Amino acid sequence: MALDKIYFDTNRDTWNKKVAVHAKSTLYDLEGFKKGNSSLKRYELEALGNVSGKSLLHLQCHFGQDTLSWSRMGAQCTGVDLSDEGIKLARKLNDELHLDAQFECCNVLDASKIINKTFDIVFTSYGVIGWLPDLKPWGKMIAERLNQGGTFFIAEFHPIVWMFDYLEDMPYMRFGYMQKDVIYEEYEGTYADKSSNIVSKEYGWNHGLGEVVSALTEAGLHIDYLREFDESPYNVLPNLVETTSGMYATKDKLYPLIFTLKATKP
Repeated sequence: MALDKIYFDTNRDTWNKKVAVHAKSTLYDLEGFKKGNSSLKRYELEALGNVSGKSLLHLQCHFGQDTLSWSRMGAQCTGVDLSDEGIKLARKLNDELHLDAQFECCNVLDASKIINKTFDIVFTSYGVIGWLPDLKPWGKMIAERLNQGGTFFIAEFHPIVWMFDYLEDMPYMRFGYMQKDVIYEEYEGTYADKSSNIVSKEYGWNHGLGEVVSALTEAGLHIDYLREFDESPYNVLPNLVETTSGMYATKDKLYPLIFTLKATKP
C-alpha cells in the first residue's frame, strides 16, 4: 500500500498542475462552457438520455465540466476527483454558474468512505481507469453507490490504445494489453497543451476489457452492453484524422479507439 500511496500522490501532484493549464486550453474551452456549451459527448448523451430529476455520481470528474453539464440538464450531481485543485475549480464554477452540484476531493477508490448516499446513475469517462492499479475495488465501490435498478455508464479509451507509446512521432507497440506492472511516464506538457512547460509525472496501469467486465459483474452488476468504436470524440492522440462525423480516427482504422459499457444493479 505504501507504493500505491506514492503512485497516487505523484499523480495528484501532476493533475494539480494540469488544472490551471487545462482551464486555459482550447480543448476544454472554459469560456464557451461558461456561456452554455456542454462538454458531454454523443456516446454518453445517447446512453443516459433524460437525466432530469435523477441523482448522478461522476467519478474522476477533473474540474467538473461534465458534472456541471449533467447538472444543467436537471440531474442532482456529485463529482469526485483526486485533485484538490480540480475540485476547488469545480466548486468555483458551480457557484459562478448558479448550479447545485456537490464536489468531493478523494481517491475514487475511497468514494464510499466519503459519500454515504446512493445514486440513480454512476458515470465516468475518457481516461479514467488507467489511473487505478486494481479494478475490483472500483467495481465494488460502483455497486455500493448505485440504487437498486440504477445505471452505471462508462465511455473510455480502448485498452488497445494504451499498448502504444505515443511520446515519439510514430507510435510503437510497447506495453502489454493485460500488463500488471505499473507504467511510469515523464514528459513535458499535457494532452490539452503540448507546449506547456509543466512536467507530467504519471503512474498508470493497463486493463483489458475482460478485467473491466469481470470487476463489474463480480460486484453484482448486470452488463447491458459493451460496444467498441474506431472513432474518438477527442483528438488527443498523435496523427489522428478528423472524420465526416466530426470524430477522430487513425488513418487505417485497424483498431478501436474507445469503448462504452452500460450496466445495471439488479
